[in-house]
Amino acid sequence: ECDLQDQAMAYGLDSSRFAENKHAVTDKYIGPLVKTSMNRCIHCTRCVRFTAEVAGTSDMGAIHRGEDMEITTYLQTAMKSELSANIADICPVGALLHKPQNFRARPWELNKTPAVDVMDAVGSAIRIDTRGREVMRILPRVNEAVNEEWISDKTRQIVDGLKRQRLDRPYLRENGKLRPASWGEAFAAIAAKTKATAPEKIGALAGDLVSVEEMFALKQLVESLGSKNLDCRQDGSKLDPALGRASYIFNTTIPGIEQADALVIVGANPRKEAAVLNARILKRKRGGKFMVGVIGERADLTYAYEYFGAGPESIAEFVKNAPRDVGKGMMIVGQSVLARPDGKAVLSALAKAALDMGMVKDGWNGFNVLHTAAARVGGLDVGFVPGEGGLDAVAMTNPGGVDLMFNLGADEIDIAPGAFVVYIGTHGDRGAHRADVILPCAAYTEMSGL
Repeated sequence: ECDLQDQAMAYGLDSSRFAENKHAVTDKYIGPLVKTSMNRCIHCTRCVRFTAEVAGTSDMGAIHRGEDMEITTYLQTAMKSELSANIADICPVGALLHKPQNFRARPWELNKTPAVDVMDAVGSAIRIDTRGREVMRILPRVNEAVNEEWISDKTRQIVDGLKRQRLDRPYLRENGKLRPASWGEAFAAIAAKTKATAPEKIGALAGDLVSVEEMFALKQLVESLGSKNLDCRQDGSKLDPALGRASYIFNTTIPGIEQADALVIVGANPRKEAAVLNARILKRKRGGKFMVGVIGERADLTYAYEYFGAGPESIAEFVKNAPRDVGKGMMIVGQSVLARPDGKAVLSALAKAALDMGMVKDGWNGFNVLHTAAARVGGLDVGFVPGEGGLDAVAMTNPGGVDLMFNLGADEIDIAPGAFVVYIGTHGDRGAHRADVILPCAAYTEMSGL
């Protein structure tokens, strides 16, 4: 995988012709994700330019001059970027290496499988390298329409969680404690409870990392039992597929950011929620003539912006005073404003403002919703939301909501006591602790489902 090593192996001499003193540099600490071997550094400054131009943090820099030049972070502190581990991918000589995966495997030992990331809702193209049944590392694949050639540190380092606290057998709760059970025992307990429960008291929740295939199958099961209580919006988001697909997707597309003239971010933090998308916004900002405004949390987004305040009054003021023609304008709406009790009204007001500002017109749709869950758009696409008269996630999980709950990997929501919970998931997470029956399933690296 090292071009320099391959060239030296193919065409290099078997002995060195270098007669001068070799350059020796003390290895630097630059964080827990990147290991340094700075004797190899050729001062190409790729890492310096990446942190400044792509990540926007300028974590890396050069000190001294000439043969004494060294690449390091300021006072040898850890890098602060959410994209920091990408510098190991672009280092041409192996001076920067992936610390968690260092010396764990040889590249030719690994099976390489193309996949899509689920750690955020961007859908970055990734390559999963495995040895036997173990995932050894995750690397980016080039996809100019989504992530270019970068991935976030969260995407890259999630591999260590794929083999810890995994559910590997069914469990059944008896006398208040979970015990290992056979598949037959688990299904018998579910069948008995299902037969004894009225259809309107059966519900289903879908988590943030499940596939569309799983949600569609669970939806068919619950509907065949006569229930309309199902929801994939466990955070209480007021997105509604009945309003049309354009009301809950990223309409501009990620490459479209580079064509935009202005951007307003409402209730989102792209740097934390979608680091690769934030890098694309920075790329457009560096191109010039691009104004960015923010309503919501004041945060370091790695680029300058105009702050319009926080709260519903700031949204109302912005809608009232917004300019009427901003060219190819963009609006990014985050989940924090949509999960409010008045989230539906906020979404409607922002959509109207986008229309009034000329952000939506022939050949251009600048209205975008930034999701934080990889499964959310797929769930909305297949209609994994309450039917007419059905209960949403909040109503189902409140006391007296439902008597039987099928929980498909929804760990971020608390289910009130009293309901019989069937948890279908990969890890011994919060949902498993609340369950009466646990059915293990495959993680996203172990299935081909979308």
